[in-house]
Order: sequence, then C-alpha cells, then structure tokens
Amino acid sequence: MRQTRYPTPRYLPLLAAATILLLVALACGAGSNAPAPSVSATEIVPNEPVSTSPSPSEPVGPAPTAQPAIPERRFLTLEFPPQIRAGDSDRVRLTLEVDEQGNITPTAVVGGNIVTGEVIEIPNLYETHRVIVEAKFDIAGLEVSPPELISQGLELGQAVTFIWSVRPREVGVYRGTIWLYLRFVDKVSGEESRKTVAAQDVDIEAVNLLGLSASLARTLGVGGSVIGTIIGFPFFEDIVKFIFGRRKRRNS
Repeated sequence: MRQTRYPTPRYLPLLAAATILLLVALACGAGSNAPAPSVSATEIVPNEPVSTSPSPSEPVGPAPTAQPAIPERRFLTLEFPPQIRAGDSDRVRLTLEVDEQGNITPTAVVGGNIVTGEVIEIPNLYETHRVIVEAKFDIAGLEVSPPELISQGLELGQAVTFIWSVRPREVGVYRGTIWLYLRFVDKVSGEESRKTVAAQDVDIEAVNLLGLSASLARTLGVGGSVIGTIIGFPFFEDIVKFIFGRRKRRNS
C-alpha cells in the first residue's frame, strides 16, 4: 500500500503565494471580458448642444403681425379776407374737423372771404400717443397776432380751430403760408415725433381808405403829381387865359 505524502511546512508559503497569483489572474480576466455598460437613449451627454428646432410634426408659420390702425379722415378749412384796408385789421381762421363724407370743398367766397378746404388723413394713434396740432402763420410785411407757433391737443373726433389777427400798415399785396404740423408723444416712453400735414398759401391785398387797390392808387398818385406840377407852373394861368380868350373871340 502507497503512502500519501503531504508538503512539508517549508513549502507552504510558496504554495500560498501561487494560489493568490492564480486567483488574481482569474479576477483580471473576468473583468476584461465584462460587457461595457449601455447608455440609455434618453440620456443627454454633458456639454452637448441640444437642438431647439421644432419637430417635423409641429406646424411652422409666420409670426403674427399687428394690423395698422385705420387713419382718421379730417377736413381742413382755411378762411381769409382777400382785401383789407391799410390800417384796419381782420381775421384768418384755420379749422381741422372730422370729415364725415370725405368730400373736398372747392374754393369759394363767403361773406367777402375766401374759403378753401381739403381732406387730410391723420394716423389713429390716440390710444398710445398724445396728439398735438401745431400751426404757424408766416407772412412778411403784415402784422400777425399771435406771431409764434401755437398748438392745441387733439382728441378722437374733436375739432380744433386756429385764429390769427392780421393788420397791414401799407398798401400792397402780401403773400404768406400757414403751416400745420402734428406732434406725437408716446404715453409710455415720452418719445416725440413730428409730421408736416399741410401748407396753405394766403394772398392778402391791402388797399387805401377809398378801397382802391395798390396798382390803381399808384396810377392815380402819378397822375395827381403830374397835374399838380402843371398847375404849379408859373405861366399856367396866363396860358389858360390866352386859350379861353381866343375861344371867346371866335364864338363872338
């Protein structure tokens, strides 16, 4: 019968070391063959840009735009005297009112004054802006009151009227222009904008106290000067006597 031999105590440390090395090798091999962890399709990799474009299934259309406000139609009327006696005063009137029919009034004469009219359109910005109407009468050689730019607030459907007093000092023809502006002041930001609405021409003739025009007054003045010169001639009386004396002798 064969007797089994066991390792002697001096080989036990070597046997333990070999066993440990074998276990480590097996552990490393198992780790290298393990499958890589899978990444879920719903995960987002950090620092990777995310697309914000709409998906193909979402309808894409143009952005809605604000509808422009319908402009307010106004009727602008100008009334002025075509003639004023020098030294006298008269009035010029400009009215901006709501035009209900949209008709333009032709030039007419009312009570000796010329009246003209036209239709203008004003941007309907009353809800978001303060609307101010400004007017100025520019005419050289004529006294105008008030001479500066005048203004009034304008409300929806409200009429405004500007009146100037004019006075010519000398006989002549005066030509000027009445300017009309719109000023819009934003109710929130306070920003202002200005727009020229109309420029109305005004022709006023100043006549003398007898109601004569400037050209006729100058003609009569020249004629009067000539007649005065002849009458003041030293021998004018003798010439007249001589002419009338000859007529009397012929008639006798």
